[in-house]
Amino acid sequence: MSKRLLIVGAFAAIYLLWGSTYLAIALGLKTIPPFLLMGIRSLGGGLILIGLNGRGLMRPSRWNWLTASICGVLFFVGCHGVLAYAQQSVPSGIAAIMLATIPFWILLIDFLYPQTQRPKAMMLAGLLPGLAGVAILAWQDAGQGHLNITPIILLLGAALSWAAGTVLSRRTSNHDSSTLSSGMQLSIGGVVLLAISLASGELHGFSLRNVSALSLAATAYLVVAGSVIGFTAYRWLLDNVSTSMVSTYIFINPIIAVLLGTLVLGEPFSISMLFGAALVIVSIVITSRAEQARSSPPERPLMRSS
Repeated sequence: MSKRLLIVGAFAAIYLLWGSTYLAIALGLKTIPPFLLMGIRSLGGGLILIGLNGRGLMRPSRWNWLTASICGVLFFVGCHGVLAYAQQSVPSGIAAIMLATIPFWILLIDFLYPQTQRPKAMMLAGLLPGLAGVAILAWQDAGQGHLNITPIILLLGAALSWAAGTVLSRRTSNHDSSTLSSGMQLSIGGVVLLAISLASGELHGFSLRNVSALSLAATAYLVVAGSVIGFTAYRWLLDNVSTSMVSTYIFINPIIAVLLGTLVLGEPFSISMLFGAALVIVSIVITSRAEQARSSPPERPLMRSS
């Protein structure tokens, strides 16, 4: 399979599968508490990925485990755990929209703490239409009285946590198996989430008999589609495509999340949401062209297969 097809398939995974995970989280939260839900998702997906590597788990150094631990906490505790907690009180589409600020945080981190070359102003400017679209969509829902400031702050913090994990993962990558590194990060994040669930008292009074079949199906979907397939594709793209290009998935996810939330959960939808979505797409086009103009060096080779 050519590298171009691999890139297309990986982007399809993080665009479509991750866009639908907001709906899956909403369905899972109906009968499963947030940190327990995301802990099962992360640990389950991580163990599957580690199992696919067989004896490869013996190869990582202490440095690999340290960076995997930090990234795992940033990705799955600081972002996914907080996302699920906040999504108890906000619509799934709006949660996805708030996380659409991730590209802004990534470019801001790269601009403030550049590893090599700072992002050009054109790339930063390319995010403005997308952020404007996010603002329109959030304002629309806030005008209907569905939101309060606390979950918004939590979701923005979750976006910053994912952005920090993305930059750290990119800069510390040694081009070893993306499957193994993804499994390590997922497993560590899952263990921490389960510990938080236990410490916070989520398990008091919780019984598997009260978990609905729909929530179980949503959890299985989060493990397989969201964690195993989606996160592996994401980590692979970080090692083979520019960070800013990979981050464009966050502009597509809200569109899918809003559509699914409207069709399946009956969440509100309006013309202003369509306008906001159009601005998001414009931002993707501008960012993509700016990145193509920026990156003229030869492509890096594919990572070794595990």
